[in-house]
Amino acid sequence: MKAVKSLTVICAVLICSNLLISNSYAQKNENVIQSEKPKSETPVAATVGEDSENQTVAGKQKNEKYRIGFQDTLEVQVFRHPELSLVVNVSPDGTILLPKIDRPITVVCKTERELGETIGTLYKSYLKNPFVNVRAADQRSQPFAVIGAVQKPGSFYLNRKIRLLELLAFAGGPDVEHAGANIQVARIGNVSGCAENTDSETEEIVFFSYKIKDVQTGKENPWMQPGDIVSVLIAEQAFVVGNVKEPSKVPLKETVTLTQAIAFAGGVSPEAKTSKVRIQRQQSGSAAKTELVYDLKDIASKKIPDPILQANDIVEVPKDGVKSVRNGLLKAFTNGLPTIIRGY
Repeated sequence: MKAVKSLTVICAVLICSNLLISNSYAQKNENVIQSEKPKSETPVAATVGEDSENQTVAGKQKNEKYRIGFQDTLEVQVFRHPELSLVVNVSPDGTILLPKIDRPITVVCKTERELGETIGTLYKSYLKNPFVNVRAADQRSQPFAVIGAVQKPGSFYLNRKIRLLELLAFAGGPDVEHAGANIQVARIGNVSGCAENTDSETEEIVFFSYKIKDVQTGKENPWMQPGDIVSVLIAEQAFVVGNVKEPSKVPLKETVTLTQAIAFAGGVSPEAKTSKVRIQRQQSGSAAKTELVYDLKDIASKKIPDPILQANDIVEVPKDGVKSVRNGLLKAFTNGLPTIIRGY
């Protein structure tokens, strides 16, 4: 009987010990979970929310960099409704027409995001919770033009920033046979019709000039703006006439002096009067002409500087009467000499 009581007491003690150990272990785990839960959940939730907000802001800024223009082609996608999704061109009045919407939708000057929200609002009369995405598939409202002495003049439609040298490369580069030394950029200002797209409050055309050599060597390579018209100017010319071996048009691609122009024309003829070489120069803004006279011997001896020619200068090398008579007699005598010799 005592043995049975002792066994009962031992069992009771073991059961109580197990219960205490179990409760203690459960309480410990609960404390661990409670202490770790804020550390693991709260910061993660804050980080995700912050990243999402940053991504939204970044996406919004990216979409708002481009505003839809008059010549753009748009892709309109209505999710879960392919019959309403289509590609549409912006009309000359800046609107588009969409299925189930009974009036034109003004799209110019809107961002892709803004237009998507506008279309979604219009579709709420027909659809439940419509979601619309708009993409400017062909952005043709921001053209750049390159004209003049280039290999492939034309208009280029870009949706990114571009520098002058790269734009010239799109046009095949300068036409080396006809291009002069200068590039002129006409900046006509805002071409989209949206006030947000212009950096200037004036609509006047502004002109900038650059040297082709400076652009090609990287000394000057400005950023272009939509609507810019780049003109590679044709080389200006001077003309050499009179008593030279090959009367010629002289391209003024670089600085050209009087003696260089005469050399380009093959040099003076034997009957040239080099002491009275004339340059006829058109006065700026007038029909009057100025005549300048130079002695080539004085230039050769560096008594006077070699004059630089200007556009449309006419260099005339006159005939020396004395030389002409003398050369004529010499030629006649030379031509008659074989006859005289044969007579003997």
